[in-house]
Amino acid sequence: MDRYDTVYRGGTGEYTEKKSRFIAEVYPVVSEEEAFAHLEEVKKRYWDARHHCWAYVIGRNPASERMSDDGEPAGTAGKPILEVIRGRNVTDVFVVVTRYFGGTLLGTGGLVRAYTAASAAALSDTVIITRIFGFKLVIHTDYTGLGKIQYLIARRDLYILDTVYTDRVDIFLLVPEEEESAFTKEVLEGTNGQAAIDKAGTCWFARTGNGVEVWEE
Repeated sequence: MDRYDTVYRGGTGEYTEKKSRFIAEVYPVVSEEEAFAHLEEVKKRYWDARHHCWAYVIGRNPASERMSDDGEPAGTAGKPILEVIRGRNVTDVFVVVTRYFGGTLLGTGGLVRAYTAASAAALSDTVIITRIFGFKLVIHTDYTGLGKIQYLIARRDLYILDTVYTDRVDIFLLVPEEEESAFTKEVLEGTNGQAAIDKAGTCWFARTGNGVEVWEE
């Protein structure tokens, strides 16, 4: 099943412990260079902060992972941030947590708790989508077969891009790769072979709050 979760819109979160502030920000990224560009921008914005700890996960099969404690005790900042990302099973994401020291040492346990909580808060504020690999299909049918096809589309909760009505009906829709074969068989059987289906290409797509977004192959 070729699909994965990623960031559609980044979020922010904050955690305070013993007057130390932990400000977390999430960014969608597709390269280390892009992640470091965000890091530099954060450092400039919070120039007076003591630490800017971060982690990223980029790509799939296998993913590239890196993290930094940025001066905090080893394993108390970057690793907790990375573990939060892993726990959400999301990729192409960069999380940076800026710390303003409050004057009281938190200890290793306190630091791990704080960086974890700030990262989790930011990811909870983030819009995460599932990107799916699939096909753009065009179904050509007469009006007799339209009702059956609409039923099959609704049953699989497929996304219709457009419907054109002339002397026949052309339905443009998105179908996940793993469903395409079975769906095509259902349409042909359900219309006694009267419908025709063309593949208009492959793409990645994801449902968003505004409908669907498509990324061409």
